Amino acid sequence: MGVMKQQEAKTPIKVSILVPICNVEKYLRQCLDSLVNQTLAEIEIICIDDGSTDSSPEIIQEYAENDARIKVITKPNSGYGDSMNQGLKKARGEYIGIVESDDYIETDAFEKLYALAKEFDADVARSNFYRYKGGKNEIYCCIDPLDVGRLINPKERTGIFYQQPAIWSAIYRREFLKAHKIEFLPTPGASYQDTSFNFKVWATTERAVFTEEAFLHYRLDNEKSSVNSPGKVFNVAIEYGEIERYLRANGLYEQLKELFQMAKFGSYYWNIYRLTPDLRREFVERAKTEYEAAAKEGSLNSSLFAQPQWQLLEYILAHDTDASLRYIRRTERQMKLKQALKRNLKKFWLATHPGYRKQQEIARLIGEIANENYALRQKVRELEKQNGKND
Repeated sequence: MGVMKQQEAKTPIKVSILVPICNVEKYLRQCLDSLVNQTLAEIEIICIDDGSTDSSPEIIQEYAENDARIKVITKPNSGYGDSMNQGLKKARGEYIGIVESDDYIETDAFEKLYALAKEFDADVARSNFYRYKGGKNEIYCCIDPLDVGRLINPKERTGIFYQQPAIWSAIYRREFLKAHKIEFLPTPGASYQDTSFNFKVWATTERAVFTEEAFLHYRLDNEKSSVNSPGKVFNVAIEYGEIERYLRANGLYEQLKELFQMAKFGSYYWNIYRLTPDLRREFVERAKTEYEAAAKEGSLNSSLFAQPQWQLLEYILAHDTDASLRYIRRTERQMKLKQALKRNLKKFWLATHPGYRKQQEIARLIGEIANENYALRQKVRELEKQNGKND
């Protein structure tokens, strides 16, 4: 555990790190260890306990007693969005970072992200991240190499809007968020609250900078994760409703309406195919109403949509709900059959081609080596930069 018992009250805080917490005793120590040991000392760690009923509050208190940089907000359970907004209000850092309490982050993350943001005077500095499952890490590269090392205006490089929200893979200038009134929508539960925050950031900033390095380890094997909760599916519509309200209120809708409608249906499409039949009907009816309005105002551009998504949207707009539900069930069966066929072919191939197993293992090892080489290349670049400064 980091020591850092004392922190001068007058020391400027470079990064405020928000840590939303709710019943994560299994992962919390690993998360907090990665934060108290950051190489950037001028940080504050704001732990927001959202009514935990396990041992999370005791763990937070234990760490707070040993590190004066840890601030604790304790409140009744009110959801992720409200937790994050309370953290934003308490934050005093020049930049805001986010680490969710079932994840952890490299100890040099905030030093590097802060240095990058300052070098380019950026509102946002964003990185790649690791996908972590079963004790294994795999680098997830969402950053376009063409966007690295220079200031970017996302409204000119619109591919940024296609990236996974991953709001915890970046830091944000606090005054920028405050000036543009960018915060979280305090909807119930914890699903999709990063959606509107992320879209507002990219729609508003003209000063973003990116790095190919990866820092945060995003946990995929937490069975309690909100991404595994289909019952919260209508939150996604609420989030996109908030995005549209924000874009219109800030004079951004006309410029971004086609991109917005494409992004929204991308989320709707994924949800439609994971919904139970009783929820699916209501969701499809809602989607049809919204997209009839979008078609009427001329904000649909078919060239922006993935083909299966556009085909479904066209069908929903041209048919009644019962016909659309039959179409969805039919295409759903087709997708499941394709997946089953692919799995069975793979099993058959493995059974009849023993050598293929060896090839798979070799491919896996090559992937691990590639990840290690990537990390080593980043360290070499850092050493070269340091040597260049010393010369």
